[in-house]
This record gives sequence, C-alpha cells and structure tokens, in this order.
Amino acid sequence: MKRLDVFSVPNKLLIIEDDKKIREELCTFLERNGYCCHAPADFHGIKETALSKDYDLILLDINLPVVDGYYLCREIRKHSQVPIIVVTSRDTEMDELMAMNLGADDFIAKPYNTQILLAHIASVLKRSTRENISERMDCGSFVLNLSTSSLEVDGRQVELTRNELRILSLLYEKRGAIVSRDELMAQLWSSNLFVDDNTLTVNINRLRTKLAEAGLGQVIETRRGQGYLVK
Repeated sequence: MKRLDVFSVPNKLLIIEDDKKIREELCTFLERNGYCCHAPADFHGIKETALSKDYDLILLDINLPVVDGYYLCREIRKHSQVPIIVVTSRDTEMDELMAMNLGADDFIAKPYNTQILLAHIASVLKRSTRENISERMDCGSFVLNLSTSSLEVDGRQVELTRNELRILSLLYEKRGAIVSRDELMAQLWSSNLFVDDNTLTVNINRLRTKLAEAGLGQVIETRRGQGYLVK
C-alpha cells in the first residue's frame, strides 16, 4: 500500500469556504507554509470536486451556498476517508458533536489562531499517515480493514465510521490493557480540550451496537473510572 509522506511532497488541501476574503487569505497562508491548495469559488458540484481528486485533507465550512456543510461532510464520508477538518463560526457544542458524528476528524471555531490551525492540520495529517501504514488488523474473531473502514466477520463486512475505526483499532493495539477515555479522545481529535466528553460516549455506544448486530457480543468492556478494555 502506498504510504503518504507528509514531508516529501506538498500535501494537497481542498478549502471549501464561501467567504472570498477568508478563502483567499487562508489559501495564501497555507501555501506559504508548504501546502498545495485548491479553493473553488463555485459550489455547484462541490461534492464531486471533493471526490474527484486525491486530496490529503479537506477544510470545510458549514455555512455554504447551494449545499449545507453537514450534508457535504456526510456525503464525502460515504465514499472517502479523506481527513476533514470543520472550520466554522458555528461553534456550539451541538455543532461540534454533529460534525464529529458525521465523520469529521477535527473541529475548529472561527475566529481561530492561524498557528493553531496549522498545528491541527499537521496533527490530522500525521494521524492519517499512521493509519495508512497497515491495511488489516487481525482481532481474533474478526478482522479490521483499515483501508475500507470496516470489520470483516464470517465473510460479511460491517461498515464503520472513521471514529469507530480509530476507537476499535486503538483498543486492539493495546489489547488486554485498559485505555482511558482521555487517551481515546487524544487519538481521535488531537486534544480532549476540543471535544465534548459526550461525543466519545456516543461513538462507543454506536460501535457496541454494530458489534452486537454482527454477532460479536460484548467486545468492549467498561472499567468504571478507568476506561475501556478488549480481551
């Protein structure tokens, strides 16, 4: 499998932002910091644009003309695991929770410090690169397919969201050891300072439901006050 190298060639970023001034300034800033940026001004067919090229990361505003950013995030995630950072002035906890549950990798509220934005982009790209090192993980009773974001059990495939995949892969990387909630949140979204604790609970509960429906039973154990464990 081809491994992305964030230090060899410029990472290709797609900037989906309707404010012309912000779009142009952000594009210029990121290109000065070594990224290759595409920032379309026409949002008709923006989903097709997002899926038509091999972008390394998408910066996505929510308040867009033609199409809602949340809808776009969900549609992109149906077909691609490209990292998505939501950058928006809609900064309520519900907005953040919705973005994460639709498959976004990170959430940054406007106005933002450009250096913090750079740090988030670098962190998400690094995490994405690490995930692409290996395609499959043998978990005993099933196999995690990291390239298709799914688990395989008894010849069937069960689709997982990007966050569900990260949770399960981290738990199995540390199989037999308790993984704290803080560690899981740090793995998912860089820093738990940017995440509502309820977001992790929602993802864990949805993952448990999918595992149970696949006939795998209670795979994830809760250790009260400590974290989660798989055996």
